[in-house]
Amino acid sequence: MKRKKMTKRKMQAYRKKLMAKRELIAGAIDRQLHAGKETQQDIPHDPADAASNSYIKELLYSQSTNDRYVLKLIDEALERMEDGTYGICVSCGNPIQEKRLQAVPWARHCIHCQELQERGLLPS
Repeated sequence: MKRKKMTKRKMQAYRKKLMAKRELIAGAIDRQLHAGKETQQDIPHDPADAASNSYIKELLYSQSTNDRYVLKLIDEALERMEDGTYGICVSCGNPIQEKRLQAVPWARHCIHCQELQERGLLPS
């Protein structure tokens, strides 16, 4: 499949989306970190409260881990913009579908390779 060069206008639009999402996630991580510290300060004496507190900390940790992963993918997408490979599947080298980039501008793979990765047939 022939690679078509992305226009500057499209590239700028994707960069803007990526930067906005990056800012949103960085703020969420910061808030989660702050909330996690607050739950550590509240030492409950009741076992039910302790269990609830533990659940909240675990939930915050899980959200934070996912957010950090997406943040990493966004940073990688911004790097691909710099080196001219943004919008190209990192596995097969084919263009990533426009609709996919609109929905997930930090996508690394085309739909076919993403499906392979999700089935464990492609390294992450």
